[in-house]
Amino acid sequence: MSHSDRISLIVGLGNPGAQYDRTRHNAGFDFVDRLASLWRGQWKADKKYAGELCQVTLGEQPLWLLKPMTFMNRSGQAVAALANFYKLQPEQILVAHDELDLPAGVARLKKGGGHGGHNGLRDIIAQLGNNKDFYRLRIGIGHPGDARDVVNYVLAKAAPTEQNNIDDAIAAAASEMPTVCTGEWAKAMNSLHSFKAG
Repeated sequence: MSHSDRISLIVGLGNPGAQYDRTRHNAGFDFVDRLASLWRGQWKADKKYAGELCQVTLGEQPLWLLKPMTFMNRSGQAVAALANFYKLQPEQILVAHDELDLPAGVARLKKGGGHGGHNGLRDIIAQLGNNKDFYRLRIGIGHPGDARDVVNYVLAKAAPTEQNNIDDAIAAAASEMPTVCTGEWAKAMNSLHSFKAG
């Protein structure tokens, strides 16, 4: 990560509405909520960006937190609107999302790649002009074992022990964000990837 593509925007993916609160698919929302709490930010609804927005300062660096309020499969609308207005490159954006292919209690950082079937990532890639070069925080939620069960699984709340593991992984990832945002990507990856909840 070069100086020019230090993270300026952290997006948490989820679905708006009380019925989706703290469901597995809203792990990204939970992550940026934790950052806003840690960094004493205040969420404000912003129709221009179709989401809830929070500006914080990390060190001397201003940083945006964003929760798209468009539902998951339209997440890119909010991301592209904010990125276009502030002239942010995809390399300055980190997207936090739930990840079926990782167990609960594991979080992984990566740069670029496909959408892996995740509708939020799919729409962000499309809305950024088919650019996949943004950073990702993959928050493990585990897999139900059968593809036919995925929709109901991600839209349900995790069992308490499992949710504790997810929360622990979110906390570990949050603690690495100052390192990520100052451009020390490899250091943050090494630290987070050695973490295991439970």
